[in-house]
Amino acid sequence: MGQILDREIAGPTSNNQNQIIKFSDITQLPPELAFQILKNLNATDLCLAACVWQTLASDEILWLGLCKSNWAYVSIYSRAREEGISFRKIFLQLDEGTLRFNAGQGLQYFIENRLLDDSCEELTKFIHNTRKLRASEKRRLLQTRRDILERLIELQSYENQFLPNALRQFFAKLDAPEDRNEYLSFLIENFSKRFHECNKDLGLSTETIYVLCFSLILLSIDLTSPHVKNKMSKREFIRNTRRAIINGALSDELAGHLYDNIYLIGHVARSTASAH
Repeated sequence: MGQILDREIAGPTSNNQNQIIKFSDITQLPPELAFQILKNLNATDLCLAACVWQTLASDEILWLGLCKSNWAYVSIYSRAREEGISFRKIFLQLDEGTLRFNAGQGLQYFIENRLLDDSCEELTKFIHNTRKLRASEKRRLLQTRRDILERLIELQSYENQFLPNALRQFFAKLDAPEDRNEYLSFLIENFSKRFHECNKDLGLSTETIYVLCFSLILLSIDLTSPHVKNKMSKREFIRNTRRAIINGALSDELAGHLYDNIYLIGHVARSTASAH
């Protein structure tokens, strides 16, 4: 990169001659401007920049920003300065822990290196605030840690959302299992409770929402699967939901809107495995 960035860039001018443009060393710029430039670098480039501008590129604020842009909540953030731990070191450890998690080793590395406190609340906040974890591995963890799963669902917000769209958001956060099994039933049961808490004015009970969720999943499969030749019609869906919901809490008009949403937008619970 050179000790001083006096790079000469040749380019054609109006007179077909080369134009020389020189860039000065960023240490000669105002500090706030230099930091704005370095904030655009990823971790690898920032490490390379530290070879030239060690003081600037090793700044704790830059590395804290990189940490939080990838892992917004980690237990160690609150005590890092007090214990004198650099955020550059924390970033490298978080990156290593993520690689291990995605390779099937769970959260053990994070806990052993005191990045995460081993409590349901802390582990839940970590999972809720990062997109770095592989969906299939996260699903494996949550199948065994139902306490984390329940708390994770409680952190979701579905206020004023249409049910199929809320389901898509739900399964984008929590990867859907490939088969209809006990785990899927557990997911839908807890989603129904949370959706009802966020939308009590709809007048739909938790039990009604639960039935509708499975109806929408089955409708999604019916309309999107190439193996199903005779697709369910809107009239058939309305009739089937009317039969499934005995207390008549769902109007035909709302059932029709649910059908239209699936028909126009697509599946509500596509797993990452089936998407590939």
